[in-house]
Amino acid sequence: MTAVVMHAHPAFGTGHAPVSATGVPSHKLGMWVFLASEVMFFTGLIAAYVVLRLSHPAWPGPEGHLSVALGTTNTLVLICSSMTMVMAFAQVQQDRQRSLRAFLTWTILLGCVFLGIKACEYRVKLTHHILPSTNVFWSCYYTLTGFHAVHVLGGIITNLWVLSLALRHRLTPAKGYVVELAGLYWHFVDIVWIFLFPLLYLI
Repeated sequence: MTAVVMHAHPAFGTGHAPVSATGVPSHKLGMWVFLASEVMFFTGLIAAYVVLRLSHPAWPGPEGHLSVALGTTNTLVLICSSMTMVMAFAQVQQDRQRSLRAFLTWTILLGCVFLGIKACEYRVKLTHHILPSTNVFWSCYYTLTGFHAVHVLGGIITNLWVLSLALRHRLTPAKGYVVELAGLYWHFVDIVWIFLFPLLYLI
């Protein structure tokens, strides 16, 4: 969605981010508004999970437990991907095209690693016939992690689009805001997982 909005905006090809009446660049303001709606969405889901968790003392039940090792690994993967995204923005500001492409590639690969680990985790649970219908906990688990995974996938697609611009030498320092906007979304996805990890795996 982010990529489509930036590509369609008439000011994209000018190399300058238009400024809104608030003094904040229009692209960044739009991204913050979008992220605010996403924060409300995940806040609602997490709040519902907490309420259900408090009302069910036997949690998650005898059907199985989550792997803290896998959850910790995925947390470290996303933290590293946030670092590479920050580095990508730093590189575009300094017009270091080769390093920009490298850090964007690493961000995308780490996102794919995250989804790969999550897919393996899903496969193990499904193999043991642990489904969303098994009990309330697993329904919450699949809902929260499923929506999060979709957002990670969206971030990967957006970063692939940004990488394609970098490969075509279309990301100059003046257009660094494109990388910045993609980074804001990616950091949001990472922060959501920082909340989900302890709620689902540790508590």
